[in-house]
Amino acid sequence: MGTMRVLIVEDEPYLAEAIRDGLRLEAIAADIAGDGDSALELLAVNAYDLAVLDRDIPGPSGDEVAASIVASGSGMPILMLTAADRLDDKASGFELGADDYLTKPFELRELVLRLRALDRRRAHSRPPVREMAGLRLDPFRREVYREGRYVALTRKQFAVLEVLVAAEGGVVSAEELLERAWDENADPFTNAVRITVSALRKRLGEPWVIATVPGVGYRIDDGADPGGRHA
Repeated sequence: MGTMRVLIVEDEPYLAEAIRDGLRLEAIAADIAGDGDSALELLAVNAYDLAVLDRDIPGPSGDEVAASIVASGSGMPILMLTAADRLDDKASGFELGADDYLTKPFELRELVLRLRALDRRRAHSRPPVREMAGLRLDPFRREVYREGRYVALTRKQFAVLEVLVAAEGGVVSAEELLERAWDENADPFTNAVRITVSALRKRLGEPWVIATVPGVGYRIDDGADPGGRHA
């Protein structure tokens, strides 16, 4: 499964560092955010397996950060840290989407065990959600969102989009799409592909996300590089 990567949102620097160093010994990579704003920034640019959230942090609160993680639909497990060993706190934390809870002070070993358990549960549950060019594709739920807006697709359109997104911007030929998104007894004419891609493009709306590379195939265009330097 490779290294687990965790975001630690904790405003006590000594505690955050101690957790990070302890996790490193367990081959768990951790980034630290000391407040809600930097937590949201890190979540926007990095893919984490888990989040360890202290509820009492400056900036957007731990609760707000948790709500944002849940809203993103990534399914990332959240372990909340709280100083107050109060049941009402716990209950409200679980309502916000926390998957587990540790009250301070805690043993590092306990944290590691909880993180491993959460990671195992997550790993078994579903194929990863893919994100690209403002698209979020959830293979498990067969759902697609564009810039947070749900897009209804047919099974075939979804299958085509899944192949294109998996190519991560690489060009996929019509033949390859036919092979991977249709079954063996598919109509051998790549016309079926063209019609499906065209319908899919319309469903996803403007600006167009699927670029046609004449004579070669199709690719997801994230518009990040208009100069086409790495095309």
